[in-house]
Amino acid sequence: MDVVDPWTGQSASALQAALRDSNEGFAERLGVAVRTVAAWHKGPRIVPRPEMQQALDTVYEKAGEHVRRRFAALTRPPADEVQPQALRVAIAVVVRGGDVLLVCRRGDGALTWQFPAGMIKPGASAEAIAVQETHAETGVHCAVREHLGSRIHPATGVTADYHLCEHLAGEAENRDVVENTDVAWVPIAALPRFIAADRIYPPVLAALEAHA
Repeated sequence: MDVVDPWTGQSASALQAALRDSNEGFAERLGVAVRTVAAWHKGPRIVPRPEMQQALDTVYEKAGEHVRRRFAALTRPPADEVQPQALRVAIAVVVRGGDVLLVCRRGDGALTWQFPAGMIKPGASAEAIAVQETHAETGVHCAVREHLGSRIHPATGVTADYHLCEHLAGEAENRDVVENTDVAWVPIAALPRFIAADRIYPPVLAALEAHA
């Protein structure tokens, strides 16, 4: 079970909303005055007293799964406010003539086409990870030709390093059946049919347009 540490006026109000309590009902549930609940709405950065933190913990722990899911949805930051994480990934944009290499990943109940990528462990070279993970996932040997830049990924908050790579050898095949359902060489001109253009890092688009 997730732990909320510490509770604030904002998260307490989100719990109230997830429980679908009125101010009066939430106050009664917690054993506090209605004005205390109202104060949390007015002051989202308020940090309740330790005894109130414990009371909020107890209410959250006793809540059903459907309440916790609503609470998680209410407290999840918008996509444009995703906070950077310590994790870094190396992304390989592998070209072969007018084609680019993609993998179709499983995740959150949906399939998404992406460029091959791998987690960068401390002390590891991003370029080496891009090459190694491409081969591990697809069987394709490639070489990094250019670093296209880095960004905080708008959907995950992970730091992503993009590398333009050239195909050296190997036919594309799905070597990671746990993470992926398919791999494919896709015509660069058809890339927006697989990944929406507004989701692709602009320097990647520019580099691919030069190869199309």
